[in-house]
Amino acid sequence: MIATTIDAGDELPLTVPALLRAQADRHGSRVLLACDHDVLTYDDADRRSLALARGLLAVGAGRGTHVGLLYPNGSEFVVSWLAAARIGAVTVPLSTFSTSAELRALLRGADVGVLLSARSYRGHDYVAALAEAVPELDLGAAGPLFAPSMPVLRHMFFSDDVFSDDADGASSAGHRSGGMGPAWTVRALVDRGEAVAGDVARAAEETVYPSDRMVIVHTSGSTSAPKGVIHTHGALIRHQANLNEIRRYTPDEVLFSNSPFFWVGGFAYALLGTLVAGGRLVCSNAQAAAGVLGLLERERPTMVNGYAQSVAQLPADPSFAGRDLSSIRRGNLYSIMPDDVRPADPQLRHQMLGMTETGSVCLVSEDEGDQPEHRRGSFGRPAPGLQARIVDPDDGRVLGPGEVGELWLRGPFLMEGYHGRERHEVFDADGWYHSGDLFVVDDEGFYYFKGRGGDVIKTGGANVSPAEVEETIRDVAGLTAHVVGLADAARGQIVAAAVRVPTGRTVDPDRLRRQLADRLSAYKVPRRIVLLTDNEVPTMSSGKIDMPALRELLRAR
Repeated sequence: MIATTIDAGDELPLTVPALLRAQADRHGSRVLLACDHDVLTYDDADRRSLALARGLLAVGAGRGTHVGLLYPNGSEFVVSWLAAARIGAVTVPLSTFSTSAELRALLRGADVGVLLSARSYRGHDYVAALAEAVPELDLGAAGPLFAPSMPVLRHMFFSDDVFSDDADGASSAGHRSGGMGPAWTVRALVDRGEAVAGDVARAAEETVYPSDRMVIVHTSGSTSAPKGVIHTHGALIRHQANLNEIRRYTPDEVLFSNSPFFWVGGFAYALLGTLVAGGRLVCSNAQAAAGVLGLLERERPTMVNGYAQSVAQLPADPSFAGRDLSSIRRGNLYSIMPDDVRPADPQLRHQMLGMTETGSVCLVSEDEGDQPEHRRGSFGRPAPGLQARIVDPDDGRVLGPGEVGELWLRGPFLMEGYHGRERHEVFDADGWYHSGDLFVVDDEGFYYFKGRGGDVIKTGGANVSPAEVEETIRDVAGLTAHVVGLADAARGQIVAAAVRVPTGRTVDPDRLRRQLADRLSAYKVPRRIVLLTDNEVPTMSSGKIDMPALRELLRAR
């Protein structure tokens, strides 16, 4: 049922331990997660997470302890998250892209007390990175850790396939342990848990309440330093239950998602959403397109969701034309969807807006069909339980239909706040969260994205939305562009565009300007257009565009 309050008086379990027990009882041997050859059933998730939860209790973790997870998508992440949640600990997922300096900042800033980590993944040696991040760390000595550089961190444990029935499917590879002693392994942690009676762990579960903190998810840091966003059990579970109703996610569905579990889309919309639905989640860590396509054929997902760029290369694989992907009927990864369900014009399908602060999706529509032309680019309406308004960021006036302003959001399913920040720094006196995103709403209540507040280009006294220019370049030329403002003595700023040019294609900047002039006011047409290959576009470790570096590149060109 759709509910606008956390406790709606229905039978939805509002804590992770209660939800896991209910779903394990209901679905048992059915598969919860299939990540390449790494398969986890509901029974497996219950049994393995209980064993690990006892281990965490044995080293002093418990209600309120911050447990960091440094894992790629897979059963190790899922089991570790469930184990922490079962004893009231707060999970802190960490990006597998992180450098040692970033890990140092995240561990200290999030007050992580226990870290569970893969040894390595895709060329990242986490044992070495963490040794650099924590200079006092001595993996040859017995714990606990007492380090001035990490005053809260007490324990680290590195995975050793303890959760995997099939070593080929394990997502932690490398085993470059240096001089690591056996006490630093997850296996040793589980062994220590044998001294903790099962009824002690069960009693810990009973002290977890819907209002307790479940997770601290960090923003990706594309516009500022990453912020630790706090979500509670009840609010996040209810929000995903509502979203499942909208997207019709039932136990009969199979969801493929390429969103990392350490960001909110993967953690909440994919992983937690699957546990709430009692469905099956499919993901892949394969680097070769053929591996991902083989997984899709084998697991037969019915829904697909995530980052379109991450599957864009799959149709170029020589085997793609012969693959049977007919099971896919819904979702937003259009490049791998069958022709009969793929939209001819994606801009005529409702998009979704998701934020870490809103526990994944906050603007959405249950209508998955093509929309009329006047609704092109719609992001739908606010998700159930969320209020939205468009506000002039300069004077605080609530704006009407057709006026561009900042999107404000309020409701019981938003984050509790940012870790280490006071509430008044996050919400205004009336409880509104100021998103920083520029939107416009139409007469029917549909919302349209116009850019980030700080991204608006002020040129010659006029405001230009980079998103509008980027969309127009896509429409007229079929090209991806990144539009920014560059300082200019005469105009304040000029509009500049970095345009990605695919291999084998030639683009004439002057012709592109003429095409844009037919669709845009003169002041919106980029005065500077720089043509780049994909490899020339600067990115951060998260994979997002490095906007300061991009501005510098455009300035230098």
